[in-house]
Amino acid sequence: MFHEKAGLKTIAPAGVRPGKTRYLMLFLIFFATVINYVDRTNLAVVAPILSEDLGLDRIQMGLLFSAFAWTYAFANLPGGFIVDRLGSRVAYGWSLFLWSAATFVQGAVSGFAALFGLRLLVGAAEAPAFPSNNRVVTMWFPKSERGSATSFYVVGQYIGTAMFTPLLFWVAVTYGWREVFYLTGGLGIIFAFIWFKVYRDPKECKRVSKEELRYIEEGGALTGGVQQADFKWSLVWQLFEHRQIWAICIGKFAISSTLFFFLTWFPTYLVEERGMTMLKAGFFAVMPYIAASVGVLLGGYWSDTLLKRGYSMSVARKLPIVTGFVFASTIFLANFTESNLVAISILSFAFFAQGVSSMSWAIISEVAPKELIGVTGGVCNFAGNLAGIIMPITIGFILAYTGSFSWALGLVGIAAITGALSYTFLLGPVKRIELRHE
Repeated sequence: MFHEKAGLKTIAPAGVRPGKTRYLMLFLIFFATVINYVDRTNLAVVAPILSEDLGLDRIQMGLLFSAFAWTYAFANLPGGFIVDRLGSRVAYGWSLFLWSAATFVQGAVSGFAALFGLRLLVGAAEAPAFPSNNRVVTMWFPKSERGSATSFYVVGQYIGTAMFTPLLFWVAVTYGWREVFYLTGGLGIIFAFIWFKVYRDPKECKRVSKEELRYIEEGGALTGGVQQADFKWSLVWQLFEHRQIWAICIGKFAISSTLFFFLTWFPTYLVEERGMTMLKAGFFAVMPYIAASVGVLLGGYWSDTLLKRGYSMSVARKLPIVTGFVFASTIFLANFTESNLVAISILSFAFFAQGVSSMSWAIISEVAPKELIGVTGGVCNFAGNLAGIIMPITIGFILAYTGSFSWALGLVGIAAITGALSYTFLLGPVKRIELRHE
């Protein structure tokens, strides 16, 4: 039986189930993403206690919040190259182990310099993670399922934070901030060994059935991996000849601006701007992440549904993202209420919308040249994580000179509008880029 819409063809013979091994691989990158983001946000959770214990001011905390993104952003291009060369199993496995070990050691620091250096190391080690995620989805899923698959692993960054934040707040209050790093780092080290044991690419996987392999191949999955052409910088520079890359990069920066506010300064906002206790802040901090999780899943489902109903790839991928950007810009409205409940509701809605806009990884899967899937993901992720450098430091200076989060929330809202404009007017058609080989 053939199903064909919007130029897609997915083959599923009548009475034959294609198998579910691809979902096992999806669960693996989901859990890896959970650990990835818990290790990014653990510093934000312990910040009010850690800053007092180590005697750190707001500008120093802004630098610490941004340190991860300094190396993470600049390591994304070589990280993507490593993924293309070594494959997801090896690149992701070692990435998991190294960033988790660096996280564990943060529990033993006694000053700003050591903590700053370890956050830099975590950032560098995590660089292959999302290019690997993108490569796994591109290899294991047909186009008709790629939006939902992307949303599922992306939601790990929100679900994981929602699940672990109350626990980490409790650990910090009950045992101390150092134990938070020991717990999260140890969890990642264990999972690195599970990853090496279980993950395989489609052609190397003994679990996958012939029917499932045929199903995903006919649906457009690149089961054989990326084309191993000789790496040339001229191919990378060609990426920037295409408006899709510039639009996605601007959009990734905009998406990450909202994300990094929540990953870094949000707990401090609840404690200092809203006057909450640590445990109360831990409870309220969960709500935006739950909302964002719903947004991510809705964005992927909405996009794939549009595609299956015959809409073009461009409309199906772009409409949820632009809509999400527009509604994410409402974050600044939290400045105009004295009610903590109303403020949390506004922030939750904005983060929900940011989750919907996180569909950008599905677009990268569709436009990345076959030769440079990992590198393209790295380039776009580099642009996104420039926000992780700029926003925490900028917010730190805003707080130091104004003593209020009002301008910070306004800045995040402006970034969201910029993303909406980029995807609306600059992106153009969503189709795979063809590179010139001389």
